[in-house]
Amino acid sequence: MAATIEDFERLDIRVGTITDAKPFPEARKPAIRLWIDFGGEIGSKRSSAQLTEHYKCDQLIGRQVCAVVNFPPRRIGAFESEVLTLGLPDEDGAVVLIRPDFKLPNGGRLF
Repeated sequence: MAATIEDFERLDIRVGTITDAKPFPEARKPAIRLWIDFGGEIGSKRSSAQLTEHYKCDQLIGRQVCAVVNFPPRRIGAFESEVLTLGLPDEDGAVVLIRPDFKLPNGGRLF
């Protein structure tokens, strides 16, 4: 089934800055808990992301990332993931974050 431009427009993909990152040992697959600031309109949201192959928690703080902010929250163990942080797999399947080349205002929308 082909996606339409209307399907894409329903996704709300924003840029935000990671303000905190902590290990998530309770997750079934290795993951990191993220707190991401999307600016005034959206505020700070939480995300669980399987980033442990390429990233350490302290390396993530201050990094800008892209995330889908209008999916319903998803409970992962005792943690509620509010946004889907976006990444692509490397040649071994490990996640590499999608992020802007330049510093952008938090909350900027992909279009």
